[in-house]
Amino acid sequence: MRPQPPPQPLRRPAQAGPAKVRVRREVAGRAGKGVSVIAGLPLAGPELEALATRLKNLCGAGGAVKDGAIEIQGDHRDRLVAELQRLGYDAKRSGG
Repeated sequence: MRPQPPPQPLRRPAQAGPAKVRVRREVAGRAGKGVSVIAGLPLAGPELEALATRLKNLCGAGGAVKDGAIEIQGDHRDRLVAELQRLGYDAKRSGG
């Protein structure tokens, strides 16, 4: 019989501090129309939907929650980052 390798230690998250919220612009798969995507929010279903509604009203635009990220139609990155920081999130722009 082959000896079993020693068990690997469990990996812990690198940082247990506040979530890093990133706001980026995407155009891929949207026929050239851009959306602002907010990823990394530490929220679940109903709370994420409520925040999405608040941000859509702030920007005066439509949007959706997909795969745990909020998508707002149009390029509203600066406005979204300012509002998320005001709400206490560690939000930053990512990308260009």
